[in-house]
Amino acid sequence: MELATTARLLTPRGWGLLLTGLAALLTAQVMGRRDVLVLGVFLLVLPLLSALALRLLKPVFDVERTFSPSSAETGVPVTVVLSLRPAQPLRESATMREGLPLRFGESPVFRFPARFPGPDGASTYEYQLRSARRGLFSIGPVTADFQDLFGLSRRLHTLGGVDSLVVSPAPQPLPRTVLGSPRGTEGSVASPRRGSPSEDDVSTREYRAGDPMRRVHWAATARHGELMVRQEEPVTSPGATLLLDAREGCYAGGAGSSLWMDPAGGNGLSTSESFEWAVTAAVSTAAHLVENGYSLHLLDACARPALARSPSAPDPRQREFSGPGGLLDIADGLAALELDSRSSERLLNAANDDGAGSVPGHRAGRRRAGSEQPAGNGAAFGDALLDFLAQRRRGPLVAVLGRLSVEDARRLAPVADYASRACAILVADRVQDVGPALAVLRAGGWDAAAATPESDVARIWATFGTSAAPPVPAASIPHEDRP
Repeated sequence: MELATTARLLTPRGWGLLLTGLAALLTAQVMGRRDVLVLGVFLLVLPLLSALALRLLKPVFDVERTFSPSSAETGVPVTVVLSLRPAQPLRESATMREGLPLRFGESPVFRFPARFPGPDGASTYEYQLRSARRGLFSIGPVTADFQDLFGLSRRLHTLGGVDSLVVSPAPQPLPRTVLGSPRGTEGSVASPRRGSPSEDDVSTREYRAGDPMRRVHWAATARHGELMVRQEEPVTSPGATLLLDAREGCYAGGAGSSLWMDPAGGNGLSTSESFEWAVTAAVSTAAHLVENGYSLHLLDACARPALARSPSAPDPRQREFSGPGGLLDIADGLAALELDSRSSERLLNAANDDGAGSVPGHRAGRRRAGSEQPAGNGAAFGDALLDFLAQRRRGPLVAVLGRLSVEDARRLAPVADYASRACAILVADRVQDVGPALAVLRAGGWDAAAATPESDVARIWATFGTSAAPPVPAASIPHEDRP
């Protein structure tokens, strides 16, 4: 509950009464009439007393604002329910105006009290909002215009505080694509995480003393000529990695490229049309992977949590997401993610708070890839990214990138060796701007495609495979196929 006085004015009726009082005083002075003098004083004092009463008797309200749904997608209407409950009964009426960013158009205006107040005296109002842009928007406060009982004075009050509306980018449906199951160099690898036993994940071994007879696998016993028992193995979801590059230099500086901020629209994000397309592609890819049974690691170009700088992220340090809840967290985090304007030097010195330990042997091969700049733990596509991928199961890797330089592409190219399949989307204002980087990535084993802000996300994704491929199963690989 918050209240702040902003302004005080007399109504036209009050100004008229005040001027009439002044005229009566002049008339009394000229004519020497005491009764006219008393009338003039009364007409002068009454508007002033009304204004003083409004100043001393400040109305206090409990303001509650709820959104349905609590976080919305771009282009989807959100229903806002606004409840105003006075702390003490009020006889005065007021005109209420909701505070909205300019993006949402004209602010709704309400009349207090409502026609049908609640049992507790609360007046409830409802309206809808819709935004074509993602962002974290401030809704409120309510501005109330109160008048006294005689309509002589008015006073504007600010009621309540500000609530944040999260508008996340809407994912686009993507065609089904074979991204590969989490396999190592010699086939499928076992997950280090334990899960629940499954009848689909059963292998056999020889009978040992103490094994219950109910676990005897009779078909295998007949084949081997000795007692064989079922051995249940843990099941876990395969993992995938989504890399979202948010460096400002990769989305600005090209022909026709421009960064823009939208303070008037209410979100104030530093972004560009290319980055907006990249964010839409990222949330669409995340939805596609999660819906097909993958748990997802979401990283930035420096292998840090990709949502660490987003004020709308439920947990900025989170990097692993799974299931519908994880997908919702990703969408909320992407709602207010903006371009990283830090220089390359600051990126090199930035600490990777959650970075994994190093894996011997891969850094030397990294330097042989042709990069002239050292790929430190804080560098884009540096050792921290390889360290992370080398310590996890080999799953698919999808990178949504901006306009990469050839040097960046050379540092990123060897990363494909640490994934079952590596797919990259490079978005720029012109396709030819990313031609050299595409060639380097493709030579390094990446499936790379170029896109512009006008491209269709589903059509770009379709270049990575055929829609006839089945989804990735959530079960682990049978025990006998594991190294």
